[in-house]
Amino acid sequence: MRGFMGVVNIADVPEKDRFEARDDDGTLLGVITYQLTGNVIAYTHTKVEPDHEHQGIGSDLARAAMEDAQSKGRLVVPICPFLSAWLDEHHDYDQIVARQHRRVK
Repeated sequence: MRGFMGVVNIADVPEKDRFEARDDDGTLLGVITYQLTGNVIAYTHTKVEPDHEHQGIGSDLARAAMEDAQSKGRLVVPICPFLSAWLDEHHDYDQIVARQHRRVK
C-alpha cells in the first residue's frame, strides 16, 4: 500500500467486526469498524493511530474494506464520515453504496 513508509498489511478481523492495518512488526496502525447484517455492511468508524495519521493509512483501509464488500456482493452503508468523504472521491464503488446514506456530488 502507499503512503506509509513501510508495508501496510490489512486484514478483516471478523471476531472484532473490523479491518485492521498493521505494519510488518504487527503494530496496529489503524482500523475501520463495521456492522454486518445479512448482505448489508455498515462501516461505522475509521481510526488511524496518531503517530500514523496523514500517511494514507485511512485511505488504504477504506479501499480494502470497499474491495472486500464489492467482491462479496455487499451493499455498503457509509456511516463513518471519513469513508463517506473518501467515497465522494472514489466513484468506482457507487454501484454498491446505499446512496440515501451519503451525499452525491
